[in-house]
Amino acid sequence: MTETAKQFVLADVGGTNVRFAALKGGVVGEVMQWPVRDYKTFDDALTAFMQCQPDRAAITDALLAVAGVIEDGRCLLTNNDWVVDSAELRARFGFASARLINDFEALAWSLPHLKRDGLLKIGGGQSVNNAPMLVCGPGTGLGVAAYVPHGHGGVVLRSEGGHATLPSASAREDAIIARLRQSHGHISAERVLSGPGLENLYRAIAAVDRAAVPERSAAEITQTAVEDRCAICRAALDTFCELLGEVAGNLALIFRAEGGVFIAGGIVRHIRDYLPRTRFRARFEAKGRFQGYLAPIPIYVIPRGDPAFVGLQALAGQPPN
Repeated sequence: MTETAKQFVLADVGGTNVRFAALKGGVVGEVMQWPVRDYKTFDDALTAFMQCQPDRAAITDALLAVAGVIEDGRCLLTNNDWVVDSAELRARFGFASARLINDFEALAWSLPHLKRDGLLKIGGGQSVNNAPMLVCGPGTGLGVAAYVPHGHGGVVLRSEGGHATLPSASAREDAIIARLRQSHGHISAERVLSGPGLENLYRAIAAVDRAAVPERSAAEITQTAVEDRCAICRAALDTFCELLGEVAGNLALIFRAEGGVFIAGGIVRHIRDYLPRTRFRARFEAKGRFQGYLAPIPIYVIPRGDPAFVGLQALAGQPPN
């Protein structure tokens, strides 16, 4: 059976939500999303999706993007207690193949297929042809991967870059990180640049500024900041955006991402109009002698919620729609 003739179940398995779609005849069907908390195991969620497919017996293969480290076809998700095991999936569901890749690896595979006019550009000039492209993004965690063109295709460099140490560029950020260190020890980028991280940042800034504030979720902090109804929320979101620019600039240097930097993740989609008004781009470029190197690199926010499925479709050997 050719790759095009195969029918796949595709999945994007995150820390908060899991999304499924069927790939049939080169077309990705409806993407269905459910909260992870609604299912005890990944297998239970996959069973629920398969039961929604009238021709589920024709689905022969699985290709799954998972938010965690994969070892020997098995992934313990980083930000929830699910386990995804390719051998168990083949045995339980009868798949001919069940392949696991990192969720940001799937996003990186989508980059050559994303139409730039459908993205929000924040600064920079034109991307360099056949140059590496970087994708990073805050969600439940912070993912990082790069696509490197090679020959008639390309390769993806997956990473755990979100767990690298968070940098600081000012005495105030030093104080915020010192406060976070009291609770968490090592402060990775993900400790701040994620949904839970924004909540950490909000509490730390309140402590540094000796301000009494109520507990708020990441969504509440974001909304209150955008509406300018709380100085601590505004400071938290502004600091979040600045540190995201700082980390993205570091990663762009590491990967030489002259093909462009792409920002994914639910948080940034919700602040896509707010982000360009912050010092996000200034912090991206503020690399001393290499500011001139970074200045031409375009940054794109990916507004659509399903780019991982574009990458999964490409990996399944079927050209994305």
